[in-house]
Amino acid sequence: MNFYMKLAAEEARTGIRAGHGGPFGCVIVKDGTVAGKGHNEVLKNQDSTCHGEMMAIRDACRTLGTYDLSGCELYTTAAPCPMCAGAIQWANIRKVYYGCRVSDTDKIGFRDQVFYGEAGNISSELDREECLKVFEEYAAIWDKTIY
Repeated sequence: MNFYMKLAAEEARTGIRAGHGGPFGCVIVKDGTVAGKGHNEVLKNQDSTCHGEMMAIRDACRTLGTYDLSGCELYTTAAPCPMCAGAIQWANIRKVYYGCRVSDTDKIGFRDQVFYGEAGNISSELDREECLKVFEEYAAIWDKTIY
């Protein structure tokens, strides 16, 4: 077994044994060193965004002192859900290794599959003109290349 995937699996076990949430653990590695780790803490924090990958990204950002995780690799016990995949991309992580497939998470009671392509069914545009004013204010103040 890959060393870093083994660490991700151990992180997942830590979380499930503590009752923090599902069997999802993650480590983020930069230059051969673990920069961040995390496990699912949805139940512990009563926060549906506390997936293993999200917790590991937050930890790595704190450790490295940056929001930009370019040059990092991510190891996770299951294929990232759309939320986590988006966060991984925003963090500039270019390589992801996962253990279990979406079909595997479905078999143990998680409904990841339903989220692929479903956002269009629950969202509607509202008050775009007012929100564009906020964007214009941001663009006038900040360097638009930050993200």
